[in-house]
Amino acid sequence: MKIVFASNNKNKIQEIKNQLPKEIELVSLEDIGCYEDIPETAETIEGNAILKANYVTEKYNLPCFADDTGLEIEALNNEPGVYSARYAGEHKDSNDNMDKVLKNLENIENRNAHFKTVIALNLNNQQHLFTGIVEGTIGTEKIGTNGFGYDPIFTANNFNKTFAEMNLDEKIKISHRGLAVKQLIDFLNKQ
Repeated sequence: MKIVFASNNKNKIQEIKNQLPKEIELVSLEDIGCYEDIPETAETIEGNAILKANYVTEKYNLPCFADDTGLEIEALNNEPGVYSARYAGEHKDSNDNMDKVLKNLENIENRNAHFKTVIALNLNNQQHLFTGIVEGTIGTEKIGTNGFGYDPIFTANNFNKTFAEMNLDEKIKISHRGLAVKQLIDFLNKQ
């Protein structure tokens, strides 16, 4: 089975490719000649995943899935949430985003947060949603060089290292995206 992942984010593509069985061939937006930035204008993480999947299905008529992810921090009224990629501005810089989170959490004891990934799958004229959530805390500094996004400041509950200190296999087993992709794969394997 060949399926489009509605992303050009090389880090996400690699993470998901590492989880897929050999029978499922993952192709990116670039692979199908889609170079436009698909608008993420929904008010929710689910909404953005659906927008991106629908865009590819409508324009290219291919089986497709898309994801959207947000970091939701309890003490910040669940910010950055749907704006996680552009929390510090439209330039979408991970370091600036992390710096803004750390600054906003200065002198705040409650560091509880969770990552949420929603995958929208369009297959055989039907849409299916898969959600992965991992609970954790935000540190006081960036630690680690692996991963991407907010990984250097996020530590999952019951672990003593950030996502950025984990190797890809360790992270996939417990991460929000890993959990959502596992549900997606379980579903695809039954098709």
